[in-house]
Amino acid sequence: MMAEKKVSLPAKLINGGVAGLVGVTCVFPIDLAKTRLQNQQGAQVYKGMLDCLAKTVRSEGYFGCYRGAAVNLTLVTPEKAIKLAANDIFRQKLSKDGKLPLWGEMLAGCGAGTCQVIVTTPMEMLKIQLQDAGRLAAQRPVPTPAQAGAPGLATSLVAPPPVQPPCRTSATSITLELLKTRGLAGLYRGAGATLLRDVPFSMIYFPLFANLNSLGPRGVGAGCQGDGNERAPFLQSFMSGCIAGSVAAVVVTPLDVIKTRLQTLQKGEGEDSYRGILDCTR
Repeated sequence: MMAEKKVSLPAKLINGGVAGLVGVTCVFPIDLAKTRLQNQQGAQVYKGMLDCLAKTVRSEGYFGCYRGAAVNLTLVTPEKAIKLAANDIFRQKLSKDGKLPLWGEMLAGCGAGTCQVIVTTPMEMLKIQLQDAGRLAAQRPVPTPAQAGAPGLATSLVAPPPVQPPCRTSATSITLELLKTRGLAGLYRGAGATLLRDVPFSMIYFPLFANLNSLGPRGVGAGCQGDGNERAPFLQSFMSGCIAGSVAAVVVTPLDVIKTRLQTLQKGEGEDSYRGILDCTR
């Protein structure tokens, strides 16, 4: 109880925001490869994660791996802050005599995953369009020098290089276009699929992390585990987060694929469009 009083809500929000910024900076290239591989249906541009990253660097430069990162860096602070703070608040409300049963931990995670969707959905919507632009550009046929110089083809083939359109696309232009054509609902396309992904993820991640983090030796310090006067060593918390995150991610990956494909506005040649979650699942 003493530890809970010391950690104020603003401090928890800042903690979540900083954690989100660090996370995005470290793993965003992997997230970009994930999005492109999940959307790949027709032409097989990439053979796997490493092939995707290598081709991205070769065609778009090193910073091409961070296409769309600005959206995440802008919105990940409120997203993670809401998620972590909501989980903490729900855990406090559901605790009795300082103890929280497993069902309470899962319910708290469910509440956290539900609350974050208000920020996650538009963030993912914009990020996916920017991340997938390079894959769509790579699918477009590039005229050979002989074709470019052939009579009668100059008009049809003289066009900007395929990597330029993605560069001109910005989160602001996509947002304005969606608001103009589809209203606020355009930014929340795929909200149902986002809920189906984030709620199970949080229900698995938070209880698993809390229980793994409570194992092993404890060190003296301010924390919210145990009696409030002890905390797990950094390495233990780090490994607990890795394991909990890996397990939760594996479980919800099919739901993440569905969400990604539903939120992708532009499709490549031979790729399906979907009427909803069930249609996409089939």
